Amino acid sequence: MTYCVADYLADRLAEVGVEHVFGVPGDYNLAMLDHVVAHDRLQWVGCANELDAGYAADGYGRLRGMAALATAFGVGELSAINAMAGSFAEHVPVVHVVGAPSTDHQSAHRMVHHSLGDGDFTHFMTMHEGITCARAALTVDTARAEIDRVVAAVRDQHLPGYLLVPTDVSAAAVDPPSGKLPDPVDYTDPEALEGFVDAARTLLERAGSIDRVALLAGLLTHRVGGREVLARLIDAGPLRHATDVWAKSLVDESVDHFVGTYAGAASPEEVRSTVEDAGALVVSGVYFTDLTSGFFTQRITRSRTIELGARTASVGAATFSPVELPTALGALVPLVAELAERAPATRRVPGPEVALPAPPDDEPLSQDALWAEVAGFLRDGDVVLADQGTSFYGASTHRLPAGVDFIGQPLWASIGYTLPATLGVQLAQPDSRGVLLIGDGAAQLTVAELGTIVRQGLAPVVVVVDNDGYTVERAIHGPDEHYNDIARWDWTAAPAMFAPGGGATATRAGTVGELRAALRAARDDPSRMAIVQAVVPRDDVPQLLADLTKALGQANSRH
Repeated sequence: MTYCVADYLADRLAEVGVEHVFGVPGDYNLAMLDHVVAHDRLQWVGCANELDAGYAADGYGRLRGMAALATAFGVGELSAINAMAGSFAEHVPVVHVVGAPSTDHQSAHRMVHHSLGDGDFTHFMTMHEGITCARAALTVDTARAEIDRVVAAVRDQHLPGYLLVPTDVSAAAVDPPSGKLPDPVDYTDPEALEGFVDAARTLLERAGSIDRVALLAGLLTHRVGGREVLARLIDAGPLRHATDVWAKSLVDESVDHFVGTYAGAASPEEVRSTVEDAGALVVSGVYFTDLTSGFFTQRITRSRTIELGARTASVGAATFSPVELPTALGALVPLVAELAERAPATRRVPGPEVALPAPPDDEPLSQDALWAEVAGFLRDGDVVLADQGTSFYGASTHRLPAGVDFIGQPLWASIGYTLPATLGVQLAQPDSRGVLLIGDGAAQLTVAELGTIVRQGLAPVVVVVDNDGYTVERAIHGPDEHYNDIARWDWTAAPAMFAPGGGATATRAGTVGELRAALRAARDDPSRMAIVQAVVPRDDVPQLLADLTKALGQANSRH
């Protein structure tokens, strides 16, 4: 087989760490997919629809640092555009490859299927301008250079990119890559970094003691590769630290100097005071959104803050740029260590925990009991995916064991995202156990990928929170309105539909004891997907979510 553009693209995707390509076949990309299937380092993962494939690629990209999605022109790519928008909003690198009509058909402005019938084949690429960091419509002459440009931009900017590949271009002969893609560049300006270090040293010295220094970490720290150096900075103190809910699991939550999850005025008092009353606060990669800040109730004093963005660092009102976030974190490590040596940290003694008695087995299941039992079920190495709503906000207030990753989507907040994302996560990290927490309404949107999960031989634990509809929307507005109702499903029948070969089990849990038994059974049989239908009262919501929905409802009702 002649080496062609499709091979070149496959080689570049494999080079940046992609091993699985998610998508749906269509006549405009079928021949291209032959080269994916034939590639020795890529595997094709066909999904039930393009939106789900985009969600799966997003989950994969969060753990792998790169992902690939392949769809057909028009109907396929637009089905996936919601997923790509979510990847852009939440800084996930996904290369979206779109198989398109041939250049002959395009230049002749023919009225072909999957087009708008007006002879203009640029509409859909234009629609992607606001949600991609780089785009290219490939030609034979530009294919190699444009593939390199877009793939490198996605890798380096941690955002989605878009490649339109006409059928004839995909099959055109080209030379293989002549070398590797250029390494990512650290754009830090030495003088800007020096100014930042001097200003940060002054602020830390003004704090006087390492006990007066705290850290708040956010999602962007993970996305730009700062996780390891963040851990070094925390340990240099050690610093009392928190994350926002968007960045949950970014740090080891099992250590004493982790104080909890910060959500503005909705935070526990110790967390709030640690963050807001610090003499010097390092804010690393934090975005304050409505649903992660207690609806913008954060109280951060700028004059006492060292704030790190992707390529900008500030100390108080002074801004230093360009300074890459991992570089800035690394520069703070010796400063914190020096302060800790002069004024060592007082060993933090966590406040006394009120040991609530374990609920009896026959107690009806509630939101509080559900999330407490799920938290106790988790183990080192798990990847938890919590769908937006009661699952995300119920689970996020519990401490995680060391080595657990926690994935949600609180900014884009597209319900149903986490079910297909579980497919991507499990393929990205096959040695980890996936634990999916999702509401019944959200699960109905993307349920078809349960079949793909089983077909791929994966065995996550799936907890479906059965609370009879859109409980979050009920809490915001219209608690008894029929638009918040959904069809009632018997989730225990799901294995017969999605895993007729025996690759899944399902159990209904309406009491605490039934939930405990279902989780034990899932732990004891890791070879099959375990679905747990957890039945809780319709209007029961976690306290954090109750606080947020009250504020959201008030905001939405303002005129």
